[in-house]
Amino acid sequence: MKRAAFAAIFVLAILFAGCGPKTETLSLLVWEGYADPSFLKAFEDAHHCKVVASYMGSSDELVAKLRGGSAGNYDVISPSSDVATSIVHAGLAAPLDLLKISAYPQLSARLRDSPLVKANGQTYGVPFVWGPNPLLYDTNAFPKAPDSWSDLWNPKLKGKISLWDELSSVYMAAQVLGYDKPDPNQLYNLSDEQLEAVKRKLIELKPNIRKYWTTGGELTNLFQNHEITVAMGWPLMTTQLRKLSYPIGETIPNENTTGWIDHLMITAASSHKELAQAFLEYMVEPQTQKLVTDVTHYTPANPATAQLLTPDEVKSLHLDDPDAYMKRIYFWQDVPRRQKYTEIWNEVKNAQ
Repeated sequence: MKRAAFAAIFVLAILFAGCGPKTETLSLLVWEGYADPSFLKAFEDAHHCKVVASYMGSSDELVAKLRGGSAGNYDVISPSSDVATSIVHAGLAAPLDLLKISAYPQLSARLRDSPLVKANGQTYGVPFVWGPNPLLYDTNAFPKAPDSWSDLWNPKLKGKISLWDELSSVYMAAQVLGYDKPDPNQLYNLSDEQLEAVKRKLIELKPNIRKYWTTGGELTNLFQNHEITVAMGWPLMTTQLRKLSYPIGETIPNENTTGWIDHLMITAASSHKELAQAFLEYMVEPQTQKLVTDVTHYTPANPATAQLLTPDEVKSLHLDDPDAYMKRIYFWQDVPRRQKYTEIWNEVKNAQ
């Protein structure tokens, strides 16, 4: 009888345990560096949840996953300024309740008031961080910083270069050809003739290419293993390599460079919208933005973050004069003929 009673109690205990509250899981599809435990753990503890992240290597990868039936797998995404508008217009993002994001009025007015993530009187994303696609170089190989993107075509760099497997490499070659003059916006609406010239220019560069990189970690490894000496990259890799005591330099060449404004959005298919809304609020608070910049060295969208930084950090993140720094960056825009650009880039990669 006692065994039967114990067995019954054991079964009831299991049943009651199964009825207890389950830990809610928030799924992210974001750029590398946007889900570091240094700032996620506090959110998880405060909301008794688990945050899991998948990383994307390009804007096109993000859009492909959202359109390919995987949208329901993700709650929060971090689209850049080149695809944010198309995601909104495709109905893939949920409108936000800005009254629930207390730090929203603190965000940079230039970023906050941008039409990129607005439609039908509603807002579908919050600006998170922004930055350039700089030229990264091994300071042992380049005692003086390269001052032009055209330096990549130097025959002495055979097999020593890595380019991002992304349309930014197309924009860069267009800058070398002068297609950003007089209007940098032309980079995102090149003609067929201009795209063919860009293709020829990038094919000329192929002898110098060691590899086209797809993730930040891959590029960091290419430098660390001394396979390359120069590349188009992100400030994130600069930060990672400096922490590894690698002699990395970062510069914006004379032609300037392209760059991005990354937003946080809630997917329309999310089944955890309330938790996702709280996550967006948390991620744009100054305290969190400070922790994000520690990891990525990207410039925060919330200027109030400067109050938590040292004077040197404020200067290095360009929060002392963000308008002047933004003039060096041609922020990504929606590309009306994106499919054609992608065809050109694929032809470059497949060329022998």
